[in-house]
Amino acid sequence: MLTILGRPDKKAGHCDGLSRRNFLTIGGMALGGVALPQVLRAEDSSGSGSSHKAIINIYLPGGPSHLDLWDLKPEAPVEIRGEFRPIQTNVPGIEICELFPRMAQMMDKFIPIRSISDADGRHDGYQCMTGRRFGSQRQPPGGWPAGGSWVSKLQGPVNRAVPPNVALMYATGNRTWGEPGIGGFLGVSHSPFNLVGRTARSSNENMVLQGITLDRLKDRDHLRGAFDAFRRDADQSGSMESMDVYTQQAVNILTSSKLADALDLSKEDPEIVARYGKSDEKFQRDGAPKMIENFCVARRLVEAGARYVSLNYSRWDWHGGDGMNFPRSRQEFPLLDQGLSALVTDLHERGLDRDVSVVVWGEFGRTPKINARNSRDHWPQVSCAMLAGGGMQTGQVIGSTNRKGEHAADRPVKFQEVFATLYKNAGLDVGRVRIFDQAGTPQYLVDEGNEPIHEIV
Repeated sequence: MLTILGRPDKKAGHCDGLSRRNFLTIGGMALGGVALPQVLRAEDSSGSGSSHKAIINIYLPGGPSHLDLWDLKPEAPVEIRGEFRPIQTNVPGIEICELFPRMAQMMDKFIPIRSISDADGRHDGYQCMTGRRFGSQRQPPGGWPAGGSWVSKLQGPVNRAVPPNVALMYATGNRTWGEPGIGGFLGVSHSPFNLVGRTARSSNENMVLQGITLDRLKDRDHLRGAFDAFRRDADQSGSMESMDVYTQQAVNILTSSKLADALDLSKEDPEIVARYGKSDEKFQRDGAPKMIENFCVARRLVEAGARYVSLNYSRWDWHGGDGMNFPRSRQEFPLLDQGLSALVTDLHERGLDRDVSVVVWGEFGRTPKINARNSRDHWPQVSCAMLAGGGMQTGQVIGSTNRKGEHAADRPVKFQEVFATLYKNAGLDVGRVRIFDQAGTPQYLVDEGNEPIHEIV
């Protein structure tokens, strides 16, 4: 793994030319130490797609409250409805929380889903990354692939300097909130190529790639030697084949400006960056940092050639003594409102709204009844999501919950149905595509019976 570190002083020059400082990792924690050449080998065999559809998957770790975000219940008893009031949007009949005024004025570009009903209740991002319930069915050898792994396998790279499946998933204190998924039976080559890690901002530690320091980063001979050393270690353990043919391609990616430029917000129009709001690099306890500017980075990665970008944002588990639901909502909601509205505005202004799909969600919802700490506990019976882009029929709500927000009253939606929709938007036929796993069993993008949400595609 190669971590690109800058200086902790914001006014200091960057030894790497990047503004992301301590948060950037090139090489992929999620690859489990597998070298970049193996990723390239898989991309070479799968070929490059001619079109460039893409998906941005924004995961809110911890389970955001559906009742306080986009499914308020103003007529419910006080112990249910909470402190916030709904506001009208620019789509008649659709109301959302008063702390989302920007999104309210462009609701014609969004799709709230209010009736996700098959959360397995685990405190992790597994369903948001794969669509499947953890342990609810027999997993194929190697496990279920993450959403971006299917896209990587079936469509390949757009640009060889940018992996098709990338992640901005910070390693969190609660480990399961920072896992972008794996390649599963599709192979580690299609695992998310994670571009961030977890390094304290004040750290002066300089990480190296197999003994190669930042000062020698662009010395290709040393880099080649580093990959050779990794290859020998891997060969001895029997974990992979020799990678000589792809070593130079790996070096080209690591030393190319394509990926680095996409990550470097100093190369973006400052007025555009300002739309998103100011990031907070402090990790939210055992969750992710409030890197709202990563929403902009995700868009830049798509423009650079990524087909699938997954990211984790902040921490949304607010029912303990460390942070109550409503005070934290007042801190978090306005920034999320700003970041999401900026992202979707950017996509429309750049003509990407038909090609790039966006999904925002967490692992489950929150209890309708407010607890003694003025907070809401875990509630897997129903949760919500927000969709945008992808050429979908926006400006409508999918599903509803009962008067108290306890369960779906209309149009229950499964995680896999959302993934089926995203896959269709990306140009994949969920009903016909199949790949045989290592045991020779045919596997599909989603399980039988899960179709794209017909109201919006």
